Amino acid sequence: MVTSMRPATVVVVDFGAQYVQLIARRVRENHVHSVIVKPDVTAQELRTHNPVGLIFSGGPASVYAKHAPRCRPEVLDLGLPVLGICYGMQLACEMMGGQVESTASREYGRVQLEVLDHETLLARVPTQTSVWMSHGDIVNSLSPEFIPLAKTNSCPYAVVQHRTKPFYGVQFHPEVTHTPCGNQIIRNFLYEVCGCKGEWQVSHVTHNAVETIRTQVGDSARVVCGLSGGVDSSVTAALIHQAIGDRLSCVFVDNGLMRNREVDLVESTFRQHFKVDLHVVDAADRFLSKLENVSNPQRKRVIIGHEFIEVFKEEAKRFKDARFLAQGTLYPDVIESGHSVGGETASIKAHHNVGGLPDELGFELVEPLRDLFKDEVRRVGEHLGLPEEIVWRHPFPGPGLAVRIIGPVTRDRLRVLRAADEIIIEEIRTAGWYNKIAQAFGVLLPVSTVGVMGDDRSYAGQHVVAIRFVESSDFMTADWVRIDYELLGKIANRIINEVQGVNRVVYDVSSKPPATIEWE
Repeated sequence: MVTSMRPATVVVVDFGAQYVQLIARRVRENHVHSVIVKPDVTAQELRTHNPVGLIFSGGPASVYAKHAPRCRPEVLDLGLPVLGICYGMQLACEMMGGQVESTASREYGRVQLEVLDHETLLARVPTQTSVWMSHGDIVNSLSPEFIPLAKTNSCPYAVVQHRTKPFYGVQFHPEVTHTPCGNQIIRNFLYEVCGCKGEWQVSHVTHNAVETIRTQVGDSARVVCGLSGGVDSSVTAALIHQAIGDRLSCVFVDNGLMRNREVDLVESTFRQHFKVDLHVVDAADRFLSKLENVSNPQRKRVIIGHEFIEVFKEEAKRFKDARFLAQGTLYPDVIESGHSVGGETASIKAHHNVGGLPDELGFELVEPLRDLFKDEVRRVGEHLGLPEEIVWRHPFPGPGLAVRIIGPVTRDRLRVLRAADEIIIEEIRTAGWYNKIAQAFGVLLPVSTVGVMGDDRSYAGQHVVAIRFVESSDFMTADWVRIDYELLGKIANRIINEVQGVNRVVYDVSSKPPATIEWE
């Protein structure tokens, strides 16, 4: 998100790391503003951000490879404090006289760190602590200008410091939760090395987003916002409404793939609470006809995304003065679609709201949440005064129940899953578990299993529902919820007894990675 103000900022230089935004997020969690820039950023470009420090991210390349990303030498001559992480440490050490080579085997996972010097960067870090490693290269030789601050059994230079320049490097990843002391190390860099004062708050995010929207949209153009009923698009709409008032028009496309009472919630929130110009389009028949006999999940996403665009193009003709389309794109959407500041990352899934809008749509995108994670968006929503039911609502995929139905999407299978989903949400709310779970939902599996219903053997037409509960702070990683067995049994019994056509319920105990949160 481009800011109109220039707060004291720690700039993260992205060398293609999958989780580069986690670094920026950790900085913001410590109440310091952060932005992400490309590796070839110039010194002049850096100065425009009012930088007080730099963080060099990790990355998949080797510093000695022909086309490895590199920063400009002038960046290290600015006199700014620098923290190099993994690849970022290796690159800076190599640029300042060290040598990097491939290790005999890739080091991945938790290892024991021995701290040799507790000053500054490693202040208040235990002498023995675990850290998370993920690297195939290592700094095998330092210039005399460096001091080793910590080591592991296989990495003699796990943490280093330059003698005269404000540079520190760590071979491990302090940004991930698997490094227990990671936040302390980042906080030490921010406060002890960079001299930050901790003045950045979520209210600044809100204020700057509103000012940026006003600057981008101008004084007369209209913005069309696609509402889904989830927190992302709702916060986007609330931000834009605060920025430009009645020049916002919201469109909710009922694609027939929504949960029960979805339309009612959207209408009550935005027509009654915010008094927004809301247009509800009933396109259920249109979407379901296009999805007939389609089983491939990526094909489902493409069809739904394409049809969403077509419906929008038709609806947009109502708004003669509209030049902008607003979307609730978050950073996990961007990164999992294969986009990053430093280059392309692996594409995990397709999103119709990340780069999928065709040029002929004729709209410029407004994406005020593009650099934020879900928990940050929720704090913005609270600051804007959105209802708690919207702010803390669990994420719901853009393609809706289509990607929670494994195999073809039919009206009958939608009926089954909607009913099961409603029971799941109702029971965890009643038991006080809803706000303890990051995402909870059911998945309809494409199998029939033998069972006994009454006195008869059942098989044909009997469905299996998988229950998925995960805990996560950023949705980049997630783990399954160790939920109370009594509650799980109650949910399963209600689904089997009350949802016609279901005779078996299973519970998903996989984490992300290697699994994803959604099944498709």
